[in-house]
This record gives sequence, structure tokens and C-alpha cells, in this order.
Amino acid sequence: MTTATGTTGRSAPPRLRRPGVPTLVIVLVVGALLVHGWTQGAAVRPDSLATGVFRLGEFVQDAVPPDTGRLGPILAALLVTVQMALLGTLLGVLASLPLAVLAARNTTPHWSLYTVSRLIVTVSRTIPDLVWGLIFVIAVGLGPEAGVLAIAVDVMGFCGRFFAERIEDLEPGRLEALRALGATRSGVLLGGVLPACLPSFVTTSMFALESSARSSVVLGLVGAGGIGIELATSMTLLRYDEALTIILCILAVVIVFERISAAIRRRVLPAVEAT
Repeated sequence: MTTATGTTGRSAPPRLRRPGVPTLVIVLVVGALLVHGWTQGAAVRPDSLATGVFRLGEFVQDAVPPDTGRLGPILAALLVTVQMALLGTLLGVLASLPLAVLAARNTTPHWSLYTVSRLIVTVSRTIPDLVWGLIFVIAVGLGPEAGVLAIAVDVMGFCGRFFAERIEDLEPGRLEALRALGATRSGVLLGGVLPACLPSFVTTSMFALESSARSSVVLGLVGAGGIGIELATSMTLLRYDEALTIILCILAVVIVFERISAAIRRRVLPAVEAT
């Protein structure tokens, strides 16, 4: 017997599945948060937007032209910010390499190490770098050291996750062949894992460096050193022309970081696609 759907004895499969109870609960909770946020908690009001446009115009009027009278101290603080980003990224990437090996199912020595490593990666990524900055300011005091440590932990969580996922995506035969030839665990890592994953590791590290360049500015606002302190001081004292100079310097540095990162990724990308 042929049905209206054109198949014999069969009906057309349902296009949409009926959502389960957990899905409905999540949709209702998210919907309630959106409605409450729009009406009360985090509402965006047209009157405040209209007022804000005029205030923004006053800020631009006071900020232009930028004041370069303190360009020397600003550039010195900017250099500290760049150093924070570079050192924090380097330390975070180095720490994430062994962490990723332990957090990958196909290279971890034991399930307990896998669980602990995944927990460290999750905690490092979940807690914002601004919170890490506050924590390390309490631990080591005010200054760039707290910023470097905060960036390092944040990069360790970011790179640790993607490094581990890249290792898990390796073809099992690559590692099994090395083990069958009698390679040690370190030999498998150096001869099988690292050559195959290195291009992807470099690409991920470049993304982390771009993020660190922006994070290092924000970390200065909580006392972690760098250009963020100069920007916060200028804004607090209503020196908007000096603040504009700082913002332009930050913009230039971030663009340079992104350009360098993009150039390195373009050179590495063919190797990533080949693997």
C-alpha cells in the first residue's frame, strides 16, 4: 500500500523531535532570565541611550586633540604591559604542554591523572583572568608579577584544552605503530605526538597571545601593573585628552600583536591542514 508520502507502508519521519523535560526547563529558565533582564535587571533604556550619546560627545570634545605631554611614562607603562603579555603567554603555553598530555585520553598514564588534569584545565578556563589578577595581587602584591601569573593561568587553561583535544584527534595507528616498535612513552610523545600537533599548537598559542595582549591592559585596572593603571588614573582625574593618548597607544600595540599573529598563522595553516 502506497501512502500519501510516496513510500510503501511507511510514513514520513518526524521533522522535529519532541523536546524532553530537561530541555524545556533550560528553555524556560533562559527565557525567564532574558525577560527579567530586559525589564528590570539589565535593561537598556532608550532615554539613557539618548543621554549617553550627548555625554559621549562631551568626552570626545574634551579628548581631542590627545595630550602627549606624558608620552614617555605612558610608553614605559605600555612596555610593561607588552612584557606581561609575552611572559604570561610563554609561561602558560609551557605549562599547558605537559598538562595537555595528561588531559588527553590517548596519552595520559592513568585515569586519575586525566581527571585531575581536566579539572585544572576547567578551573583555569572558567575563572576569568580579572579574578585571577585579583587573586595574585593578594598573593604576591601589586605589580606586573601578578599580571604575568594571571595571564599564565588563563593561557594554561585555554591552550591546555585545545592542545589536549588536538592530541586526542590523532590517528590511533600513529601512536600504536611507535609503541609496537618499542618506543618509550617519551619517544612516542617526541616522535609521534609533537611533530603532528606542533602546527596546531603554534596556531592556538598565537590566538592566546592576542587575547593576552588585551587582557594585560584590563589587569592593570586591578593593580597588576602596566598601562591599565595609567588609563584608570587619567579617566578618574578627567584627563580625557591624556586618556585618548593611552587608548591610541593600546590600539596600536593590539593591532601589531594581531598582525604578527595572523602572519604566523598563515604560514603555519598549510601544515595544520596537511595533518
